[in-house]
Amino acid sequence: MHAPDRTHGPHSISGRPGIAPERVPHGNTGTARELLARDGAVILTGHENTPDALVVAAAQVIGDRLRELYPQRVRTSHPGNTVHLHADSLDIVVDIGGVPHRRRHPDEDHVLVQCARPAPEGGDSFALDAYAFVDGLATTDPALHTFLTSTDVDLYGAWADLRGLPATPRIGRHVEFTRTGRRVVRRTDGAVPIHRDPDSEHIRAQLARLTEAVHDIEPSLPRFRLDEGDILVLDNYRCWHGRDGHTGERTVRILTARSSDAG
Repeated sequence: MHAPDRTHGPHSISGRPGIAPERVPHGNTGTARELLARDGAVILTGHENTPDALVVAAAQVIGDRLRELYPQRVRTSHPGNTVHLHADSLDIVVDIGGVPHRRRHPDEDHVLVQCARPAPEGGDSFALDAYAFVDGLATTDPALHTFLTSTDVDLYGAWADLRGLPATPRIGRHVEFTRTGRRVVRRTDGAVPIHRDPDSEHIRAQLARLTEAVHDIEPSLPRFRLDEGDILVLDNYRCWHGRDGHTGERTVRILTARSSDAG
């Protein structure tokens, strides 16, 4: 097994939740799995710049724990504004020929992002260890920590008019544990108070404070660039990711997946 390519620096900044994923040639499956488990993120290099490469990468990194893949999304921006820190999460079921098909799952625990076309300028990525971020709030902002760990919200209520989204609200907390013991730390712009929740005003205020805290930490996070064909693999329960604004055109392919450890 070859040692990982460390051209993008250390995997994290000491004492801070920023992550700079290590780069690993795609054939080094064992190393990629170890780094994903350790850091929550890894960059695979050397894959072909094709949609098939995402499927192959998911199989390599998740292995026999892979249970479901969801339809790939292609995102092109030209130019693009900043994409703030988030975890991929949505709940969409569509009817095809009278048969329900799930296109997104609330419990997607892996996300893979392939750079199909890098921006000519800007567009660097950044990632955060949300476990470390939330744990830090217990000391720096106990009220926000309590909100994230103890308050139910409607996770996708802000997107209620999106076709395919179930009419039944999806209720959950920002920080929860799965039945297999994995911690989930959510970050979505879809969260709103539950309908007629008597604490709605307080919840909206805390959601705004969370957004402010996330935006405030973004400038301090280490940046890393995805080159053409590179695949960023993330533990979607642990890591939030985003990217800087850019000029010109940038295209990525996104694949979300669910393993046997999810939900």
